Order: sequence, then structure tokens, then C-alpha cells
Amino acid sequence: MKKTVFGAIALLGALAFNPASANETISVVGSSSVTPLMEYFAETYMKTNPSVFIEVQGPGSSAGIKAAKNESADIGMSSRSLKASEEEPTLVEETIARDGIAVVVHPSNKVNGLTKEQVTEIYKGKITNWKQVGGESKPIVVITRDTASGTRGAFEDIMSLKRKVNGMTVSAISQRAQVANGNGGLKTMVASNPYAVGYISLGTVDNTVHPLDVNGVSATVENVKNGSYQVARPFLVLYKKDKPTPETKKFLDWMLSHQAQAIVKDHGYIDIH
Repeated sequence: MKKTVFGAIALLGALAFNPASANETISVVGSSSVTPLMEYFAETYMKTNPSVFIEVQGPGSSAGIKAAKNESADIGMSSRSLKASEEEPTLVEETIARDGIAVVVHPSNKVNGLTKEQVTEIYKGKITNWKQVGGESKPIVVITRDTASGTRGAFEDIMSLKRKVNGMTVSAISQRAQVANGNGGLKTMVASNPYAVGYISLGTVDNTVHPLDVNGVSATVENVKNGSYQVARPFLVLYKKDKPTPETKKFLDWMLSHQAQAIVKDHGYIDIH
């Protein structure tokens, strides 16, 4: 599993700030959407707690849930709610922030909004040309995340992109959709293709992509907070009950503090207070 580039830089920077002083490592593994926020948390926390080194890796929500359950990491991260089959009585779930999922296109795309039904039909492969939704007569390049992604899982649930096959629930996203590796990878793919559509964490939207209105509602923090923009999900941390070390528990508690939640707001996510 690889650290993100930002994570490696941030954590090396933190070590340079106070070299060789850490005597405990806290490992955090999971969602690539939660990873940028967790890296901000780690960088801030280590500056005032030099005895702790926080290592952050973002292979995906499914990996984070598994790592928390089998204790291969101190803390797991998920950007979706757990499935019933993933829940355990000994597994603690805490919401550290909330986030919208923005449906994004290239900034040159003249389409400003879609209905929820149109988004669903695009991802099912039933709407295939931008002309069908008020845009240019160009094929829609559909981009999704891999099946281990928490963002994809939440997006499928919200957009009714699940179907039953032989009694099993599977994805209804078209197999013709291109698959991006990570939240940043998907944003880059949309930013480089004038006819692409994808979905990313609202907190990572910048001027390289254009977020679409969904059902006439803009993808903004305020609209997620007031409930009018409904393409939203929790950011979770997961850990085994009674298992965290004292230092890990201090870090978990700190993430819920007003200081940490100010970081949540500063970076475009929705705080829990």
C-alpha cells in the first residue's frame, strides 16, 4: 500500500520539524477521500505532540474497514456507512466530518446541472450523448471509481445504482465506464477531458473541474448542511473497542475537538458541531 504523495511530504516535513523524537507510531489506513483531511489532522497534531508519528495510507474504504477489524492498523477510514455484513459489536464507528459528493465535468462543458435521474441514466449507460441533456452533440465519457471505493459505494446508494443478479446486489454502473484510481485520479481524468463526467469529494473541488447542480441544487457546503443537496456522506474513523493505545485514543478524541473541526471547515468539508 502506498502513501499519497502529499502524505509522504507532509509526514516527512513533520519529522523534519522534530527529528527522531517520536516514540509511538499511529497507523491510519483507508478511504482516499478521507486521506487528505486525515493528513491535515496528522500534520497539525504532530507539531504539538512530537512523541507521536502518524502514518496515513489511502488504499480505499474497504481496506480501511478490514484493517480496523483485523487490527493491522490502529485506525481505519471510510467515506461510506458500513454494510450490515461489515459491522461488528467490537468495532467503533465515529463521524469526524461530513462531505458532499460533487458530480463534476470539464470547465468548458456548457451543461450546468442534471437531475438525479439523468445522472443515474448516464452511469447506467442509457444516456450516452451530452446532447440528450442540453449539451454538445458529443459522446459522454463516464468515469467512476473502483469497487473498493467508499465514494463509489455512497454514490451508488444515493443514485440508485445497484441491481440484483441471481439474488446478489451488484453495481448497475455501466461496464463501459472508465475506472479511476482514487479521488485525485478521477479529478485529473475529468479535468483533462472536455466530455467527461465523474464524481469526487466536495472538499477537493477546485477550478480544474466544474461541479454540476443536482436537481437544481448547487453542490456547496451550506446546501449539504441544510439538507437540500442530498448527494452527501459521512467521513468515518473505525477502531476496535478497548484496543486503542492511550496515544491513539488521545488522537481520536482530538479529531472531535473544536481545533480539529476548524481544520475540517477550513478545507471545505462539513464539521460535526
